[in-house]
Amino acid sequence: MAGIIGYCSALLIGISLGLIGGGGSILTVPVLVYLFGVSPVLATSYSLCIVGITSLVGAYQNLRRGLVDFNTVSSFGIPSVITVLAVRKLVIPHIPSHLFFIGNFDISFSFLIMILLALLMIVASIAMITNQKPQKEAFKHREIQFVFYGIGLGLVTGLLGAGGGFLIIPFLVLFVKMPMKKAVGTSLFIIAINALLGFVVDIGHHDINWHLLSIILIIAIAGVIIGVRLSKKAKGERLRKIFGWFVLLIALFILVKEIFI
Repeated sequence: MAGIIGYCSALLIGISLGLIGGGGSILTVPVLVYLFGVSPVLATSYSLCIVGITSLVGAYQNLRRGLVDFNTVSSFGIPSVITVLAVRKLVIPHIPSHLFFIGNFDISFSFLIMILLALLMIVASIAMITNQKPQKEAFKHREIQFVFYGIGLGLVTGLLGAGGGFLIIPFLVLFVKMPMKKAVGTSLFIIAINALLGFVVDIGHHDINWHLLSIILIIAIAGVIIGVRLSKKAKGERLRKIFGWFVLLIALFILVKEIFI
């Protein structure tokens, strides 16, 4: 039963990436951990592969429609890629499995990953639910903003295995004043580069179940294709809010599961 729910969730992850350019990727790690029994650290590696390839498929679909801004990809992508590679190569391998104790409570690296992911999901869900409108202020110091946002994106992708589309989309729409559909296509391209390079660094460091990974990947790719096609007709704003509430519920479940159960 868990497997069926997991495969359905993989489809939902892909649809979200294709439809709204983000959000779905932060569900990948919880799906892998709770429905497929993958350890949290290994799940971040699997997530990089799944998110990277599915985002690349979605980016290609948008590229054919002229909805990818390569100037933004390069400006945003360079600092984020460097950060992702540094985190996966220099930081993750040297973090011990068990970090410290709070009383009798053992704080492990796996526990920390899930808690940080849950908090990040809460932030992402609020952003999707509130759906703030673009501000009128002028966008100053563009290059500096790109660097800092790129580093933040790299940390999220490298440490938690999430694509970070929920960080990229608001930035491109609110500050760069990029049209929503082009922001989605550009976001998918940036996510694909970061996640795939992060996964390449991980190969050889983990015992990867390629059979399971391939099945989930195929289903998620199908979801992306469906999502991109739906984006041509459906209004993404309402769907974004519905998905935001769903992400919020999953985040609360993770917090309860990790802390109290």
